[in-house]
Amino acid sequence: MKRRNFLKKAAAATIIPHFIPFSGAGKIGSSPWVNLLQQSLVDTDKVLVLIRLDGGNDGLNTVVPIDQYSNLSAARPHVIMPENSLLKLDGVDNIALHPAMQGIRNLYNEGFVKIVQSVGYPNPDLSHFRSSDIWMTGSDHDEILYTGWAARYLENEYPNFPVDYPNEQMPDPLSIEIGPRLSLTLQGSGAGMGLSVLNPSEFYRLVDGVYQPAPATPAGELLEHIRLVKQQSNAYGEVVTNAYNAGANNTTYPASNLAEQLAIVARLVSGGLKTRIYTVSIGGFDTHDNQVVANDHTQGEHANLLRELSESIAAFMTDIDSLGVSERVLGLTFSEFGRRITSNFSLGTDHGEAAPMFAFGKGVEGGVLGDTPFIPAGATYADNLDMQFDFRSMYATVLRDWFCLDDSDLQSILFNQYESLPIIGNNPCMSTSTREQNQAAGKSIINAYPNPTRDWVQFDIEAQGYTIVQVFSSSGKLVATPFSRKLKTAQQLQVRYDMSALPAGVYQVRLQSGGLQQSRQVVKF
Repeated sequence: MKRRNFLKKAAAATIIPHFIPFSGAGKIGSSPWVNLLQQSLVDTDKVLVLIRLDGGNDGLNTVVPIDQYSNLSAARPHVIMPENSLLKLDGVDNIALHPAMQGIRNLYNEGFVKIVQSVGYPNPDLSHFRSSDIWMTGSDHDEILYTGWAARYLENEYPNFPVDYPNEQMPDPLSIEIGPRLSLTLQGSGAGMGLSVLNPSEFYRLVDGVYQPAPATPAGELLEHIRLVKQQSNAYGEVVTNAYNAGANNTTYPASNLAEQLAIVARLVSGGLKTRIYTVSIGGFDTHDNQVVANDHTQGEHANLLRELSESIAAFMTDIDSLGVSERVLGLTFSEFGRRITSNFSLGTDHGEAAPMFAFGKGVEGGVLGDTPFIPAGATYADNLDMQFDFRSMYATVLRDWFCLDDSDLQSILFNQYESLPIIGNNPCMSTSTREQNQAAGKSIINAYPNPTRDWVQFDIEAQGYTIVQVFSSSGKLVATPFSRKLKTAQQLQVRYDMSALPAGVYQVRLQSGGLQQSRQVVKF
């Protein structure tokens, strides 16, 4: 298959090798090309950076409720830090930050950080795997979803994806995840909605074609085929490489994994990518033991993690500000749950419930949202922190106030109504014409009408080869297969389906035709 045709047909759920060399140790000046790119950017380029704190962050040692320090000290004597070691915040007298978080403290005092207290969800699940799935999909505790909340946003914004992507309207990946695989956050109903970036050496072997010769055996032939497919599936490699080369890092980043990830994000944003969402992560927050050092509770595993988080975010903010793109970038931290009020006897804390989140960026209304979590006198292992804010309200806020979606779009993405929180400041929304371009980008091979519908819906499809039309509930359950047939020639078909027996809700209709797939939402009322 010719490269141009392949780029049009390839699904963008591709895992692309990590091909971006890290240059945080040096300072690279902006070029005239970077300046030209910045001048040409329009209101389509707002960026969300999600930072996952993997393992369940101890919120009470991150944002410490010093107005309840006495009860807290009695409940967690094995991890509590001296009150005089904590970092005070300007204009705030009831909380303080972990002493390792000077970078975030400084950003807060400059008005670029919002601390949101006690974020969680009703009936929390304390399994790492299940709670992570809940946070990534936006589901209820007793509901299984197979699509990510961010992926559903991208499907709503670019409904024709992945057919005829990349294209003139959207030549860049919709999202990029720095990590070994695409997380559930970015898994759409028909395709992954982003790229996963691996390591530099594998990329250069790929693009240069430098491999050890495959053996002259059937297994060797298979290896050659795998290599060819891998080269062909690198649909977005060229545009991302060009953006990286056009971009810059103007700040020296600390020597840490998270800092390296954020340096990559800063350089790609400054290089002009229209990518909407970046996800990065830092692991190690499952601090059942050795969370602190016995003779100095300000040090230990948790301190090291929070220092890496704080210093990395501070360097990232300095960098994007110097590059002139800070107005476009919003950051959000999240973790699958918090830790218990009480400490354990291993200098650690066990799985808990609600925890604080940080929003950061030039577009953030700085401050603290919510009351300090209540710490009961004589707290026991059974005590936990009550939720003040549903994490899906954080998502609704980002979608409504940052990406400027209306309430009907929010309903189809989050499947419920959630309040918008006072986190984002004045934020100009994208123009209607720009939104229409995003909606029309790529090629539509399935349309559904009337939509919404009470009973019958008709699907107009372009199909060839083996073709199947499937209807899924919002949870991912297959409820119907209105069409399944192998077509000898390319055809335009009309398929009717009676939805009258289905309960009201949002349904995904998926068309798979030959090597192409595309999804559409249908609302049944």
